[in-house]
Amino acid sequence: MFLVVLVLVVLYASLFVVQEGQRGIVLRFGKVLRDSNKKPLIYNPGLHVKIPFIEMLKNLDARIQTMENQADRFVTMEKKDLIVDSYIKWQISDFSRYYLATDGGDVLQAEVLMKRKFSDRLRSELGRMDVKGIVTDSRNRLMTDLREALNNGTSGDDKTQATAADNAIASAAARVERETNGLQQAVNPNSMAALGIKVVDVRIKQINLPTEVSDAIYQRMRAEREAVARRHRSQGQEEAEKLRAAADYEVTYTLAEAERQALITRGEADAQTAQLYSEAFSKEPLFYNFIRSLRAYENSFNGHNDVMVLNQEDDFFRFMKSPEDTVAIRP
Repeated sequence: MFLVVLVLVVLYASLFVVQEGQRGIVLRFGKVLRDSNKKPLIYNPGLHVKIPFIEMLKNLDARIQTMENQADRFVTMEKKDLIVDSYIKWQISDFSRYYLATDGGDVLQAEVLMKRKFSDRLRSELGRMDVKGIVTDSRNRLMTDLREALNNGTSGDDKTQATAADNAIASAAARVERETNGLQQAVNPNSMAALGIKVVDVRIKQINLPTEVSDAIYQRMRAEREAVARRHRSQGQEEAEKLRAAADYEVTYTLAEAERQALITRGEADAQTAQLYSEAFSKEPLFYNFIRSLRAYENSFNGHNDVMVLNQEDDFFRFMKSPEDTVAIRP
C-alpha cells in the first residue's frame, strides 16, 4: 500500500500541465533546463513530464498584454507642454531571458523597466518635434519609431545619452549573461529584447494641453470672441441707426411732399370753387344775396342766448319779411 501511494505521489509530481495561452520553463536547481544544443527548453500547452522534487515548473503568460501608461507631461521642440496618454502592447519573446531578467518572471518589474524606457524615448522624440507634427501626419511615424527604438535599442550613431532606464535594462541583461555563462543569445542591452520582451504596438490615446495652458487659451479665445461680438454689435447698431435715419428721412419727405401736394390741390380746388361761385352768382345776383343772407342768419343764430338789437327796417332782415317786400328790395 505504501509503495502504491509513493508511486502515485511520484507520478503526480512528475507530471505537469501548461495551460493554453502560456508557456512553461523547467528549473533544475534554480537553472533553466536546456536541451543538448544549450537552448532553453520551452514547453507548449499540454501535459509534460519532469523529474520530481528536482525540477520545478514556471508558467509564463505568452499572450499579448497591454500596459496602460499614466498620462505624463512632455515638452515639444517649441518649448510647449503637452499631456500625453498612451499604452503599449507587448509579449514575451524569450521566456528564459524574461524569467532571469525580471527576477522570476515578475510582470510588475518588467513593466516598470519598459515604462521608464518608453517614457525616456518618447520624451526624446517629442523634444525634436513641434505640436503640429505631433498631432497630424507625423504621428504614425512617431509610433513606428518608438516601437523600433524599444525593440532594437539605440545604435552607435544615435547621440541620445543613456538614461537610468537604459542602465537598469543593461544591468538586467548583464545579470542574465552571468547566470547563463554566456549561453544566451547576445542582444542590444538598451532594447526590450534584453528583457526577453517584444513590443507589439505603441499608441498615443490622447494629447491634451496642461490645465493651466488650456484655461489660458480658453480665456484668450473667449476674449477674442467677445471682441468680435462687440464689433459686430457695434456695426449692427451703426447700420440700424443709418437705416432708422434713412427711414425717418423718407417718412418726413413723404409727409412733406404729401402736405405740399394737398395744399396745392386744396388751393386749386378753392380757386375753382371761387370761380364757380363767382360765375354762378354773377348770373343771379339776387339768388347770391339770398344765399349769403341765409349763411349770415345761420352764423348769427347758432347760439342759444344770442340777442340782437337792430332796426326792423335794416336790410339784414329783409329776407324775413313778406315775399312782396323782399322782392321790392334791391341789392
